[in-house]
Amino acid sequence: MTMGLLALELAGLQHAAAATAVSQELHDEIKRMDAALSAAFDAHDISKLKALFSQDLEFYQDDEGLVRYEQTIKDFENLFAQGNQMRRKLIEGSLEVYPIKDYGAIEVGAHQFCHSEKGQDQCGTFRFVHLWRKEGGAWKISRVVSYAH
Repeated sequence: MTMGLLALELAGLQHAAAATAVSQELHDEIKRMDAALSAAFDAHDISKLKALFSQDLEFYQDDEGLVRYEQTIKDFENLFAQGNQMRRKLIEGSLEVYPIKDYGAIEVGAHQFCHSEKGQDQCGTFRFVHLWRKEGGAWKISRVVSYAH
């Protein structure tokens, strides 16, 4: 291998390593945001949930169709009013994160929802896609696709 080719190869490896580091940073940031979403959901904290969703939210669910921001918040309120300790957790190892240029990130994963029914936990695992938009330094979910219900 000539010195020129070796230099190009090393430059390519450095570029790949830099891209991986950026991707890992974004992955970690979105994982933190997902944890904040679960914490707000588990605490049934409507104020914190509102802060995590954009006002132009579109929430698509395979078994319920499309709802917007206001209806999503009402749905959270109605769900939490049932008093069944509903909680959400990200399934370990399911998280995928992809950047969206000049917008934010795509989060793909699986999450489990559990609630108490007659003293026993009832759980379901579902797939989701979140589009996160970075607005003024804050991450907000602008689109949700929830499926496999």
